[in-house]
Amino acid sequence: MSKQCKVLIADDNVRARLGLQALLALRPEIEVVGEAADGQEAVRLVAECRPDVVLMDARMPVMDGVEATRLIKEEWPDIRVVVLTIHASYRADALAAGADAFLIKGCPARELLAAI
Repeated sequence: MSKQCKVLIADDNVRARLGLQALLALRPEIEVVGEAADGQEAVRLVAECRPDVVLMDARMPVMDGVEATRLIKEEWPDIRVVVLTIHASYRADALAAGADAFLIKGCPARELLAAI
């Protein structure tokens, strides 16, 4: 049996979180362990849930996804962070902050699943 992959979803858009939940629910090897509506909440939930992967929106209130990625990678370098955003201009900043992958929202599901 393959190892369960724990995923945290961080996005300020409720519909985006629900869409990701629905997609990931189709994969029995993936378990969504939490949802965050801003970067600060994402960092707090990473400390609590210790996911294997964080799906991180780049633009969120309170703390953006790039800063949250930087904090997560400093504290927990083994946790994969996949930045998923509509803003392609964030690519360099996200990768510089330590993101393991950078995807544009609406990319094919197989690309997202491969990044996880």
